[in-house]
Amino acid sequence: MQLPLSKEDLASLSAGDEVLLSGPVYTMRDAGHSRALAHLEETGRLPFDLEGQTLFYAGPTPAAAGRPLGSVGPTTASRMDFATPALMEAGIVASIGKGKRAPEVTDACKATGGVYFCTIGGAAALLAKHVTKSELIGWEDLGTEALRRLELEDFPAFVATDPHGRDLYREVETKGQP
Repeated sequence: MQLPLSKEDLASLSAGDEVLLSGPVYTMRDAGHSRALAHLEETGRLPFDLEGQTLFYAGPTPAAAGRPLGSVGPTTASRMDFATPALMEAGIVASIGKGKRAPEVTDACKATGGVYFCTIGGAAALLAKHVTKSELIGWEDLGTEALRRLELEDFPAFVATDPHGRDLYREVETKGQP
């Protein structure tokens, strides 16, 4: 799938779909989410022209092994649940992380037509092989949590929450329940 994702691309996705993502994503973690929310509250807009973009919850390590990053693994997505609905309402169309999300994030995906992709934790060095470029965009003082623009090529992920309100994690949890 080519990033950034259009509304048509998003609408075609279903929870459980395997995807290979190519194109730009922006890294953001806890501190960045707090700053993005503060900017949104002050200006009514997302910072750095993030509208229509995908956030990757990651804190990449410096370049290594001839690649733009040494490693880049997903952060536990639920840590960003405090900000995700507001950021999606402001224009973020997708996020990438690991683990399940709060029901409010599933509701925000359905309301905005967005998605949550999950990828494999513990494979950060392998995932870094799917990053072809890394560029500092802002908040350099946050170190590894700085806002970076990564260019992905065939980055492996699954649709965990789709724009229709299906949540793969909740479906697996309740499978076989009476």
